[in-house]
Amino acid sequence: MSWQTVRVEFSDEGIAWVELNRPDKRNAMNPTMNREMIEVLHELEADPRCGVLVLTGAGEAWSAGMDLKEYFREVDATGDEAVQARVRRDAAEWHWRLLRNYAKPTIAMVNGWCFGGAFIPLVACDLAIAADEAQFGLSEINWGIPPGGVVSKALADTVGSREALYYIMTGRKFDGPTAARMGLVNASVPLARLREEVTELARELLAKNPVVLRAAKVGFKHCRDMSWDQAQDYLYAKLEQSQFLDPERGREQGLHQFLDTKQIRPGLQPYVR
Repeated sequence: MSWQTVRVEFSDEGIAWVELNRPDKRNAMNPTMNREMIEVLHELEADPRCGVLVLTGAGEAWSAGMDLKEYFREVDATGDEAVQARVRRDAAEWHWRLLRNYAKPTIAMVNGWCFGGAFIPLVACDLAIAADEAQFGLSEINWGIPPGGVVSKALADTVGSREALYYIMTGRKFDGPTAARMGLVNASVPLARLREEVTELARELLAKNPVVLRAAKVGFKHCRDMSWDQAQDYLYAKLEQSQFLDPERGREQGLHQFLDTKQIRPGLQPYVR
């Protein structure tokens, strides 16, 4: 598994570490990276070595957003609307379409700079842990343009409108602890502890029933846009679907271990897989 702008490593315990690998460009996302990330995500979704996917960046950045030269100027210079449409489609495909509904748990490990378009895959990941030293920013306003793609949608779905507009309208930067307070990431820790913290979280997810975990996370994301009646019907359907697809028969195992053998206490410990 070898790509020009992405690096993938596996741990023995089932973690796939996916690294955006253009450190000289602060991992700015160009058309090549967007095409390659589509391939990476499809490959790992079917790879048994990947139980949890961690997305991070090489060097001192997570991602500085879209590559202004290659993604915008050079594509615009072609004057070809079909090329422009394809380039935008590739970006959207992995930035949110694939990541938001990914079959496996995803964690954004924000090790450094996270700017502009990088907010989209950040929010599309299920969970996110940032380094205290990480720097976030929506600097588009300072370039004479509004935030591109669905950056504003990503913020609207994640943080309060006052704080979202504050950073969209000023272009000011903020750090990891501020991102955690806003709810943009789940937690912020010193950079020296970042990988350890993410590994611990990934191990916790790996211990869960993977079929049920997928049903739970996808169900939550989709039901946000539904009415209460629609959500009830949909979530019961996901519950029944997970029971049908689950080779571990987790519900039966959990009930048996709680009611019959008294091995577990739900809410305090998971059932023994």
